[in-house]
Amino acid sequence: MDVVVNVLTFIVAFIVAISVLVAVHEFGHFWVARKLGVKVLRFSIGFGKPLLKRTGKDGTEYVISAIPLGGYVKMLGEYDDTPISEEEKSQAHNNKSVYARFAISFAGPAFNFLFAILAFWLVFSIGVDGYKPVIGSVVEGSPATMAGLKANDEIISVNGASTPIWSVAFQSIIPSLIDKENIQLEVKDEYGTTRSITLVIAENSEELEPDELFSSLGFLPWRPSIKTTIGQVVEASPAAIAGINKDDKILALDDVKISDWSELVEYVTQRPDNDIQVLVEREGKELELALHTKSVNENGKKVGKMGIAPKEFGDFPDEMKILYQYPVLASFRKSLEETVHYTLFTFKMIGKMIVGEVSVKNLSGPINIAVIAGDSASAGPAKFIFFLAILSIGLGVLNLLPIPILDGGHLMYYLIEMVKGSPVSEHFMEMGQRVGIVLLLMLMSIVFYNDLSRLFG
Repeated sequence: MDVVVNVLTFIVAFIVAISVLVAVHEFGHFWVARKLGVKVLRFSIGFGKPLLKRTGKDGTEYVISAIPLGGYVKMLGEYDDTPISEEEKSQAHNNKSVYARFAISFAGPAFNFLFAILAFWLVFSIGVDGYKPVIGSVVEGSPATMAGLKANDEIISVNGASTPIWSVAFQSIIPSLIDKENIQLEVKDEYGTTRSITLVIAENSEELEPDELFSSLGFLPWRPSIKTTIGQVVEASPAAIAGINKDDKILALDDVKISDWSELVEYVTQRPDNDIQVLVEREGKELELALHTKSVNENGKKVGKMGIAPKEFGDFPDEMKILYQYPVLASFRKSLEETVHYTLFTFKMIGKMIVGEVSVKNLSGPINIAVIAGDSASAGPAKFIFFLAILSIGLGVLNLLPIPILDGGHLMYYLIEMVKGSPVSEHFMEMGQRVGIVLLLMLMSIVFYNDLSRLFG
């Protein structure tokens, strides 16, 4: 039942997110086109068969269609051979100046960025719940150890930028990881003493993989301790085959004492397709069971799995919780900074992927977006709106790429027209359309492959 509820949450959150952002994007085209005197024939959210349709007084059809993965604004005379009456010629898209057509195409991405600014402003005004960036564990021999980072240290700033909560700390660290630059941290130990340290990033490190951006640094965020009492055993899993039951408490693995769930996970993860002796406590008695771990591929690496989940998750103490908030005016300035930051970072990531410095596995498709949308929606309105802001920026950047059939491709054509003084030829546009379709199909193949790999390991 919980699985069904989660799936429905993901689907609904995804549809809401995509529909809102597509509506914003297409409204940008629609609004600017109308302001510049272009007649809009149809404004559609979604593709395919119309589910709802209404015709306005001006003759524009407003449509909600069956496939919620995009939308479009159809304008009079836009790549269309339909005859235009003499009285409507002045309202045709293809009869407008190149600067007007440029403005109409640019308006879609521009409205996505404006939406992000407003969304960030709302989020920073009402506040986002977060956790203090306190270090949980440090891996021996890692850059974190070499720099002198210790468990229970709190990160005060990264490269001079204040980091009140973990999400801000992550956001500040990632650009340096992408650029393979050393990271300057100011930290405070559990006694209140502050110090400055430098995390040295190897310039010859391999391309960055998803979910491993911080593994090379050698530290993990602090998390509340989770007891090793089992709350769920997956059917036909290694744990079920070994005879492990719900409510069993794991005491040791191969005579290694286990006192926390994270220790259990670390031990098993490092032993794919291995035999492990599991000591459990059941109804006051100790039992030793033989278990053979399952080998699962995660991001190109084999890891061990048992097929169990904890009975209870630890709660963060109140002193670790922070409401990340700004005054109304200050939050607007912060929203502008965040929009610029995420926009430049997205362009930089795309550039790094093109030259091979960042793995294309970092790209996400509709499945992973749905999962993130569901998780953020479950975390509360502020987290969901923050997610919408970042996704809106991604949509805006994607549409600005100079790929034919996207807004960026149209903008490229218009820039060429401005330089040469006449529109590009139909043959050139047709060739561009074919190239654009191939590139988009390649992109879709990559993101769907990434999604399925994350989903099925």
